[in-house]
Amino acid sequence: MSGALQAVFQNQRSFGPPPGQQAYTCVGSYTWVAPAGVTSVSVVAVGPGGKGTSYGSFPASPGLGGGGGGALAYANNISVTPGNSYSVVVGNGGTATFCCTPSCAKSSFGSVVIARGGRGAKTNAQGGITGGNGGTVEAGTGAQGNVGGNGQPGPLTACYFYFGGGGGAGGYSGAGGAGANYFNSVGCSASACSGGGGGGGAGNNNAGVGGGVGILGKGATGSGGASSSGTGSAGGSGSGGSGALYGGGASGGSNGPGAKGAVRIIWPGDTRSFPSTCTGDL
Repeated sequence: MSGALQAVFQNQRSFGPPPGQQAYTCVGSYTWVAPAGVTSVSVVAVGPGGKGTSYGSFPASPGLGGGGGGALAYANNISVTPGNSYSVVVGNGGTATFCCTPSCAKSSFGSVVIARGGRGAKTNAQGGITGGNGGTVEAGTGAQGNVGGNGQPGPLTACYFYFGGGGGAGGYSGAGGAGANYFNSVGCSASACSGGGGGGGAGNNNAGVGGGVGILGKGATGSGGASSSGTGSAGGSGSGGSGALYGGGASGGSNGPGAKGAVRIIWPGDTRSFPSTCTGDL
């Protein structure tokens, strides 16, 4: 081997594998196989949003609460072995009322990164008019991240019931924004909605969904939804650019599921790391 060729070969070896990535944005369970030469990865996961409650029979079962936002969890420089398989799960938006036990919705990479989905709102029959709690980062996995925002209840007055907004998805360095309702018309204040999380949806005679987040790294924080003329607007999307679609809680009164989750894997994990080091779409 000539001296020039040997220098090129040594340079290739010293630089390691080229940057790469894999995003999972469709609900389901997958197997990711570590490519040749890849020995470390960084991973972000967004849990799905919680379910909103439906119309009930007034006054016995108003229960128009918003669902909680999903958590965002990430871990960096995770050791992997080329050719080995690793499980990936993308959680579906919550469809069960007041879910999330440990067996409920999540988005995850193996047992290292687990982001739990937001809980669905309680209906009156299940103990009160209560918005769903935001999802959490699974304890003991080694991942860091932030919880989703809580959905808000649809408050009941003497002659009317209102809608609660959904909670925003968790951010890279701050929690998702809490939803709002008729008596709290803005989804989250500037101080409560921070760190790249999705803004909470506003509530009124109607309600807004919680803002989602993206998976391209930390970006702007989503704004809180605001009420106007009896209609609550959706919370603004948080981090991650135009793909900020994931993890927002459903609006009260919708009876619909929250937004789906997502998982993204980037490598090499020792040079690309969340929340913001070379996390873009390369």
